[in-house]
Amino acid sequence: MKKIIAFAGSNSSKSINYQLIKYTASLIEEAEVDALDMSGIAFPIYSEDIERTEGFKNSLVELINYIKQADGLIISVNEHNGTMSAYFKNLIDWMSRFNAKFLEGKKVFLMSTSNGKLGGKRSLEAVKLILPFFGAEIITTFSLPQYNEHFSPEKGITEDNFKKMHQESLQQFLASLA
Repeated sequence: MKKIIAFAGSNSSKSINYQLIKYTASLIEEAEVDALDMSGIAFPIYSEDIERTEGFKNSLVELINYIKQADGLIISVNEHNGTMSAYFKNLIDWMSRFNAKFLEGKKVFLMSTSNGKLGGKRSLEAVKLILPFFGAEIITTFSLPQYNEHFSPEKGITEDNFKKMHQESLQQFLASLA
């Protein structure tokens, strides 16, 4: 059985991107999916000085090794000021310093959501350009705008058009893992 790791690029305990991750993971039956809650995983802001004096945190090494074991990743990125969050950028910085190709051979379904009309698309596009430098293959993307209007924690995506687009993107990603 294929193994998928899913997580949000947010460390907020109230992350709407993590809600989208949990919903997406719940739809997958033909693979083992582990939805990681990043809200409890903190890293200091990357610094060469910290890397030199303290090295890499065990939680970072464990996360990289865990990702290495996965067949695919589902990542939902949040948007701060028109780009990826500082948390997610920092996570990428730390992982790439440990191993520049930490996503080598990983197929990725990249998502985003926000309460705005763009649904975090600027962040999604920025991350879509960056992840291939670390070895990722972006299979497909999905953006859900106006989260509060189109998503319910109990029902998931409530707007039919977005629900269909999400399902098609998910199926494309899953087919790439077969």
